[in-house]
Amino acid sequence: MDRGAKLIRLHSNDNVVIALRDLAAGERLDEISMPLKLAVPRGHKVATRDIAAGENVYRYGQIIGQAKTDIHAGEHVHVHNLGMGEHHQDYGHATQNDRLAPANDVRTFQGYRRADGKAGTRNYIGILTTVNCSGSVAKFIAEAAEKAGFLNQYANIDGIVPIVHSTGCGMSGEGEGYATLFRTLSGYAQNPNFGGILLLGLGCEVMQIPELVGSRKIRADGALQYMTIQQEGGTRRTIERGLEALRGVADYANKATREPISVSEITIGLQCGGSDGYSGITANPALGYASDLLVRHGGTTILSETSEIYGAEHLLTRRAETIEIGEKLVERIRWWEDYTARNGGEMDNNPSPGNKRGGLTTILEKSLGAVAKGGTAPLSGVYKFGEKIDAKGFVFMDSPGFDPCSVTGQVASGANLIVFTTGRGSVSGYKPTPCIKLATNSEMYAKLSEDMDLNCGDIVTEGVSIEEKGKELFELILRVASGERTKSEELGFGGAEFVPWQIGAVM
Repeated sequence: MDRGAKLIRLHSNDNVVIALRDLAAGERLDEISMPLKLAVPRGHKVATRDIAAGENVYRYGQIIGQAKTDIHAGEHVHVHNLGMGEHHQDYGHATQNDRLAPANDVRTFQGYRRADGKAGTRNYIGILTTVNCSGSVAKFIAEAAEKAGFLNQYANIDGIVPIVHSTGCGMSGEGEGYATLFRTLSGYAQNPNFGGILLLGLGCEVMQIPELVGSRKIRADGALQYMTIQQEGGTRRTIERGLEALRGVADYANKATREPISVSEITIGLQCGGSDGYSGITANPALGYASDLLVRHGGTTILSETSEIYGAEHLLTRRAETIEIGEKLVERIRWWEDYTARNGGEMDNNPSPGNKRGGLTTILEKSLGAVAKGGTAPLSGVYKFGEKIDAKGFVFMDSPGFDPCSVTGQVASGANLIVFTTGRGSVSGYKPTPCIKLATNSEMYAKLSEDMDLNCGDIVTEGVSIEEKGKELFELILRVASGERTKSEELGFGGAEFVPWQIGAVM
């Protein structure tokens, strides 16, 4: 991209271009025959020619909606004149799924090898709750441990993380909602970034500890203790007993030390939130390049947010390794169409108000930019929320578009690192999994630099290539996987972002 460019056309078939800086009313631009009708903010769209009412509008060479009225060349294209329109796709299952060439070099990171063969990028102890009713006591145990200087003698443990939430009871003991929460809690207990787990329940809830533990070991290393508040005799006794249990868990977890591990053991959750018109131009494709690099080294990347690939799912089905994988993704799309309809919503509920201020108009446009995070690798699997990822390469996990909820599912599925792109400035973190934040534009990066780990806005402002930025990000991923702390970790995020997906009636 040329430094100083005012506009960018993303595909030769597009009938809109994207403003790369704020444009004034009456300004004349080489790409457009007529002067601008009105001022256009950066990240927003401008018509390159006259577009008739009902005609398709194209960005990325793909349909992002239909003109609601006649649009003239040089006119701002946004919510006032662009709508969703009909949504039909040719899925072309498994027709564009060429494998990426394996990487020529062997790369490693300094990680924690677990008993089940997985690798962690952090070494936390988790206090995992089965129900909201045990959440406060979980926090009390963590606070008591901190006041007592519990971790002073455990140099290899990163911290104690109470994992609390708002569900676990007042729900059916069977069906989608229960199965989803069960996978989520079980997945967190097994996430390789935890060196050990204390599982804490109230005792009378729907999500029973005996069901979670069952006849199998949740963790291959056995570094799991569990108890209920009712059985222990109340809050005070549970805190005392909890500290004793943590001692045994910590004695085991502290034995773990970092060692060289192949980057093939890195599993990254790909996320975007607070998106803008730059997301699909800068940070998302840079992340996509880094995703391909990791896949070429044998690693795994997880794309999610089903409601935010809507309108771009055909680009993924074509990349499916098999027809069955493509059809599994379409089945999830159909489930979402039914899910939103029966709950009084619609798939075009996105973009959010902030997304629209940043230049995005329809979910089709947002989705086309969002899928760029997944690079070009074949789609090797489709999974339900929190389902254990058992395939290498680029995969998809079903989830809502709500970022904390989507990341919760990715961590439950095994992600040991999150990379999160943002154009508006999302601030969050996701213990036990470190989160790398990418800014899509330089203006936001300068304003929120204390929260952002990498600026991708220089792709526009400095002419940095997608390839250069993707390689820079890949190296940052390896450093963070080896222990370098992210901005969200330095700020202490991660105590409020565990958000299981609640499906079904609350009773």
